[in-house]
Amino acid sequence: MSGKWILPVLLLGALAVPAFAQLSPSADFAVHLANQYQIASNVTYRTVNNQEIKLDVYYRRGATTPQPTLVFMHGGFWVAGSKDTMLPALLPWMEMGWNVVNVEYRLGPATLAPAAVDDSLCALKWVAAQPQVQMYHFDTSRLVVSGESAGGHLSLSLGIIPDSAGLGADCPGPTPKVAAVVNFFGITDVADVIDGPNRQAAAARWFGDMPNKLDVAKRVSPLTYVRAGLPPILTIHGDSDTTVPYAEAVKLHQELAKLNVPNQLLTIPAGRHGNFSADERTKIYLTIREFLTKYGILK
Repeated sequence: MSGKWILPVLLLGALAVPAFAQLSPSADFAVHLANQYQIASNVTYRTVNNQEIKLDVYYRRGATTPQPTLVFMHGGFWVAGSKDTMLPALLPWMEMGWNVVNVEYRLGPATLAPAAVDDSLCALKWVAAQPQVQMYHFDTSRLVVSGESAGGHLSLSLGIIPDSAGLGADCPGPTPKVAAVVNFFGITDVADVIDGPNRQAAAARWFGDMPNKLDVAKRVSPLTYVRAGLPPILTIHGDSDTTVPYAEAVKLHQELAKLNVPNQLLTIPAGRHGNFSADERTKIYLTIREFLTKYGILK
């Protein structure tokens, strides 16, 4: 079910409760969100080779002032997945009162690297452009990027890869500096998962048969560009993840710490590639709140 319909369906389910009964906590939450948010579904943010690439915007009803905004990318090793399955990951941000932009990007092997990075950077530029800022009241000083797995890699790319890398250059406007990155078990060293000790066949499909794949992998690896002055970066990663190695997260945060970049690695003991327990997710979102509050982003 697409994000366009989930909130209305939840609301209808809540209203189906007999009038003499109290709403359950989940139904009350659904009504609250339906009252607070509007949805702009499948908005085209760029067109490439006659293909329209889309995103969804969840934005506060009646807002007249700039709203903190999350830009989110789904996972799938850049060759699978869909924004339309990501609503559960977005709900905690809406509960915090944030606008949310849920991004689609071109998938391999039909479209090879670095297209997904280009698209995500273009989406970020779209969010920061004045027509969208005015229409949806995005606060460009409080743009947080996030995603899971390949989406975690893309969120790190938005926070770390500099304009000098030439990615996303065919979309107009400057790349805005994000306020923070919340990375869920994202790839930090792309060469490792396409042609290294931790090779994943799905990830390798993003590069196909291109002859210079390792050069491109280095170009789209967040580890390549670690430097002073980056935004705060929070990573959530299970130490038993066999899909994206936990060691990649450790290495990233060691390098960030050497340069005094604000950062935190939240380790989920025995955690694998997502599918965390309810208690673990509670801990994760409490940590996200604390992290964003510490750096003045959540007020």
